[in-house]
Amino acid sequence: MEALANCAVLNTTDSLKLSITNHLRFTLGAYVETASENDWYVATSLAVRDRVMERATQSRRQHRSQGVRRVHYLSLEYLMGRLLENNLRNAGIYDATKEALKEMGKDLDALVQKEPDMGLGNGGLGRLAACFMDSLSTMDLPAIGYGIHYEFGLFRQEFVNGKQVEHPDAWMRDGSPWKIARPSYRQSVKLYGQVIQKFDEFGRPHHEWIETKCLLGLPWDIPIVGYDSNTVNVLRLWQAQADEDFNFKVFNEGSYIEALREKAIAETVSKVLYPNDATESGKELRLVQQYFFVACSLADIVRRFKGGYDLPWSEFPSKAAVQLNDTHPAVAIPELMRILVDQEKLEWSQAWDICQKTFSYTNHTLLPEALETWSVALFERVLPRHLQIIFEINRRFLDEVEARWPGDGEKKRALSLIEESGGKKVRMAHMSVLGSHATNGVAALHTRLLCERLFPEFFELYPDRFLNLTNGVTFRRWLDVCNPELSALITESIGAGWLKDSTKLIALDKFADDASFKEKFQAIKRGHKVRLAKIIQDTCGVSVSPDALFDVQIKRLHEYKRQHLNLLHIVSLYRKIIANPNFDMAPRVFIFGAKAAPGYYLAKNIIHAINAVASKVNHDPRVNGKLKVIYIPNYGVSIAERIIPAADLSEQISTAGKEASGTGNMKLALNGALTIGTLDGANVEILEEVGPENIFIFGLTVEEVTDLYARGYNPWDFYHASEDLRLSIDWLASDYFTGNQDEFKPLRDSLLSHGDPFLVMADYDKYAACQAEVDKAYRDQPHWQKMAIHNTARMGKFSSDRTILEYAKNVWNLPQIGV
Repeated sequence: MEALANCAVLNTTDSLKLSITNHLRFTLGAYVETASENDWYVATSLAVRDRVMERATQSRRQHRSQGVRRVHYLSLEYLMGRLLENNLRNAGIYDATKEALKEMGKDLDALVQKEPDMGLGNGGLGRLAACFMDSLSTMDLPAIGYGIHYEFGLFRQEFVNGKQVEHPDAWMRDGSPWKIARPSYRQSVKLYGQVIQKFDEFGRPHHEWIETKCLLGLPWDIPIVGYDSNTVNVLRLWQAQADEDFNFKVFNEGSYIEALREKAIAETVSKVLYPNDATESGKELRLVQQYFFVACSLADIVRRFKGGYDLPWSEFPSKAAVQLNDTHPAVAIPELMRILVDQEKLEWSQAWDICQKTFSYTNHTLLPEALETWSVALFERVLPRHLQIIFEINRRFLDEVEARWPGDGEKKRALSLIEESGGKKVRMAHMSVLGSHATNGVAALHTRLLCERLFPEFFELYPDRFLNLTNGVTFRRWLDVCNPELSALITESIGAGWLKDSTKLIALDKFADDASFKEKFQAIKRGHKVRLAKIIQDTCGVSVSPDALFDVQIKRLHEYKRQHLNLLHIVSLYRKIIANPNFDMAPRVFIFGAKAAPGYYLAKNIIHAINAVASKVNHDPRVNGKLKVIYIPNYGVSIAERIIPAADLSEQISTAGKEASGTGNMKLALNGALTIGTLDGANVEILEEVGPENIFIFGLTVEEVTDLYARGYNPWDFYHASEDLRLSIDWLASDYFTGNQDEFKPLRDSLLSHGDPFLVMADYDKYAACQAEVDKAYRDQPHWQKMAIHNTARMGKFSSDRTILEYAKNVWNLPQIGV
């Protein structure tokens, strides 16, 4: 292995061939002649990892020697996708590795397909965290991401008779060459028990948390490679273990299963992403899961501070910034207070000052029902000391509120960390805002609504703590990796600088009228559509034409994202086509990709409805190729990388005021898809960037939504006023699509009897009219391509590099190392 060590940082074709061969022989015990495809994938990944880890070691050494502040990003999700190709391109050794493998008789593209998506996330929250980790390394910012090492991802989705069925996502079955265990940094986590008051030798009271149960957290590190950068940061994931894996006494007594009971219970904590919380035991597991990863992470941060610096605790915030990605890690605030007050014996006021200077919070939702709360009874059982700390934080805070607004009970009720109505609950979003020095929204509109509607009292009290940081995506993953042909065309036209400075993309704007460029741009899009058509044929058994308009809606299945609005329009088109064989429309393929939470039964009913309509449409000869409906199962990062470059139209049709930002809208527009959308989330800013002539906007605005609710919204009014809408709903709810007229009664009831909470009925006619404009525009292909090029060229603002630099400057006060 000496040869391997000597060439660890060499990136030549020969050194890579030697590294791969050595890993086949010495790591995997395989011969080059007989190694499996999976062996080749693992050996190649390990050869890349060797080079990456050399840079990671240098990064850690540099950060330690300079004593820099580091951001610690706490997120319950990281939707990483596959890492091999992304790491090769970011590390600058893609071409050398491809050539090395070719000389060894192997195809890199085929090996990339052997890698499973990491099951560490679900939707936009996790994908954003993954983009941010990429940008932190690319921008040379010292950072560590913290999360959970899930044995199983959210779930593997299958359709049985059109209905979603969930199976375990066993992404770890064959291991992962990118993970590195760090047992020397294992942490211990306490749970349950009780709290007693004791006194020291001077008669001063303090609290002790006793009779607890214990979990161990084993860290696994995944290196995060920056593009054209010297920095490699780390994503550290915690795996839950029992502090006593095996009860030998019980085993010897013959109770073999009981002997492993504690081990099984402990491992449940990091078993599955988002366990179903429809039951009390599910809620308890979620709280334990969140506290487990937070406690491990803070213990690790504290270990690094105490071991690396000889500084007083007042300097802790100067070395450690902690970002809370949504409310899932919010229990970190009382946990740090517990560490400082109970373990380090700091005075309360000093500990609270340290907490607020350390933490910052990103809000990701405007839906009040999506803001996490935990019952006081559950908190008291699982984390009794933390509940005491929360009560004390709240007592002191309400004294501050009383001083500001004497006698104003309504202000206290609105601001209190404890929700009193309907059973006492701890408000984790309130905790996040109060315990942080900065709270940010993720789009300009979202931040405005955050201040005006979600946290108006906090904004009135602490206006300087709120700011906007519009989301972004990494252009390396979402253009260079997933659309290398377009990436090469852009680089050929304007140079490679755009990969690290996205503002340079605007230079592409002048090519929108260049006939040669437009021809190449269109050919690249069609090539991706041909490839996606083959995937659809192989996966869904449906043949689609790459010349049709590919209309794409790929995102988490939720009512506010309004996949059912899209569906009603499809039903309308289907009805018009079979009623009139001469109905004139550009052929269109509607493509869906989304998972519904296992306990979200209405969302699952919507999935079934889409699949039922698809089954009819795709097999009805009367449609004559004008319309196809495709629902690709098990949507995730890797299939998104195939869909997004092939998309012509991007559906971003959430109810105005409900979507925080969205990032799929950015990825699709970056790849030349035109957007049809409401003035919601980041759509507003995309409109500002690309111009109204290059986007399709429809529907109620935030103000109009508010006014409609205030006047008293009645969906039946829209049902009776629109024949097209009425016929579509009635047909969908009949027995035509499934043979059972009650099959989609939950969907129909949600739109009519239950008040249509997300205004599908109110926006339908405007949506249908806007879709007619899309149809007209698509027929003028030269102009459509011009619009598409303008979208790609004007997406520079929406890079996660820009977002991360804004966090570094305005929230974390973080230096770029070596810049």
